[in-house]
Amino acid sequence: DVGEIYSRLLDHRPVIQGEIRYFVKEFEEKRGLRELRVLENLKNTIFETNERVLPKCEQAMQDNLSETFKRLQAANTMIHRLQEKECEARKLQADKVMAREEKCVAHWEEFMKEQQTKRAEVDEEHRKAMERLKEQYSEMEKELAKYVSF
Repeated sequence: DVGEIYSRLLDHRPVIQGEIRYFVKEFEEKRGLRELRVLENLKNTIFETNERVLPKCEQAMQDNLSETFKRLQAANTMIHRLQEKECEARKLQADKVMAREEKCVAHWEEFMKEQQTKRAEVDEEHRKAMERLKEQYSEMEKELAKYVSF
């Protein structure tokens, strides 16, 4: 009696095994076909993608890549031309600046020579004026010396 009570109260294996069998049976009958259909649909989709869609995508990609490559080459050529024009413009601008700078240097040198010449003229006039003044003052001293003797 104790063994029977024990097996009924504590031994749940027969009940659990029955539940497991019921669950497996339900899963296989109800979900098994549904899962099989889902897998079959996935297989068909993958096959269609590999056979039809992928080649079309590869062809479109090749077409677009070649066109894009041509456009990039054209853009690269145009950028090269623009860079060359810009380089020429910069060189022309630099040449103009150098010409202006050389002209300014030449003008400055001419100005400085002219200033030297004018300075020499002014110095000469000043020297002559100083000599005249010295002569004038020496004459005045001589005349003054005549009047002092009276």
